[in-house]
Amino acid sequence: MKPILVTGATGNVGARIVGRLRARDIPVRALSRNPPPDSVRGDLAKPETIAPVLDGVDTVFLMLSGSAEALLPTVSLLGERVKRVVFLSSGAVDDSLAEQENPIGAWHRMVEEAIENSGVDWTFLRPHGFAANTLGWAPSIRSDGVVRGAYGEAAMPLIHERDIAAVAVEALTGDGHAQAKYVLTGTRPLTQIEQVRIIGEAAGRPARWEEIPLADARAAMLAKMPDFIVDTMLTGYRALGDRPGEVTSTVEEVTGRPALDFEVWAADHAAAFGVASDS
Repeated sequence: MKPILVTGATGNVGARIVGRLRARDIPVRALSRNPPPDSVRGDLAKPETIAPVLDGVDTVFLMLSGSAEALLPTVSLLGERVKRVVFLSSGAVDDSLAEQENPIGAWHRMVEEAIENSGVDWTFLRPHGFAANTLGWAPSIRSDGVVRGAYGEAAMPLIHERDIAAVAVEALTGDGHAQAKYVLTGTRPLTQIEQVRIIGEAAGRPARWEEIPLADARAAMLAKMPDFIVDTMLTGYRALGDRPGEVTSTVEEVTGRPALDFEVWAADHAAAFGVASDS
């Protein structure tokens, strides 16, 4: 069997894809800009660093790293060299729109279109909110058990990165996934208030949400992210407060087992919030 190239191989999703493929004794070429000893070095924004690692490769797991525009030359290279690309896109992509309104959706749709035009068989994974995004709350929960923000009632079905990896592995190794657009979610919508409580329970310490003025929440977010990302996120939270994110059954349909509950994710990551889990 030819090796599968996994980009972003040290990330939350990529590392789990690598682990699952190796557990199946499937050859893997794990690529990262700063690779561990069992991986290869490459930068997706520099196709000249990608070309050498494509020798003998037919299938690639691809993710957006940096700007969408910078990834396009590498997509063109993949079109010349490989047969199948599984792309970690975003649930922000809206196929009903001729022009994406959400900047995150626009970036990922740009890459999707390039892949579609490249001539490869493709599968797009479109996960909605990553449960791993709540790791940003870890310092606050470790400090005083309080997460401060806006739109605590925003409800979304956060997905475990293990589920994204499980779907990716099926798409990378199985048949019947060509030209599929898989919208991935967790099992049920949970408000940010509920997410904090569940994390606290898993970490073995009380944790709660504290609603603060929108301007204060925005200012805190701007210290970590560009303004257009912050405003996109806050707009999304506001909408999710009125209409919780919809749940899909795609994880189960592709993998044969249900998606993992947020409680499982919280237990898996309890150590990051202060107390290691026994699970």
